[in-house]
Amino acid sequence: MEKVTMSVQELSAQMGISLPKAYELVKTPGFPTIRVGTRILIPVEAYREWLLRNAANDQ
Repeated sequence: MEKVTMSVQELSAQMGISLPKAYELVKTPGFPTIRVGTRILIPVEAYREWLLRNAANDQ
């Protein structure tokens, strides 16, 4: 079964950015996150959609 969420650490590795930069990104308005207690999770599908939308804006 494929994971439906990823941690901030996994986001950092996925994007090739530092962990502090990943935490900064997840605090950005409009970035898809789910909070479970103090934990921040990123829904994988919503992240992919966000990435495509924001990549399209840069072109």
